[in-house]
Amino acid sequence: MQGVLKKLVNDKALWDAYTEFLDDKIHKAHVRLEQATQVDAMHRIQGELSALRRLKLMREEVNGQH
Repeated sequence: MQGVLKKLVNDKALWDAYTEFLDDKIHKAHVRLEQATQVDAMHRIQGELSALRRLKLMREEVNGQH
């Protein structure tokens, strides 16, 4: 498993596509957060944003920099 993750985080084209995907998901979550009217929905979206941002740190974690 570690080898597959190393390939993802160290292949520039793959990593760029992955982070572009995450950035799009983060943007859409921000839009939903702005439109949310219920507190429980806001909390769920905040958790989603936190998880997505953590995934963007995967390169540092896999390469032992974090």
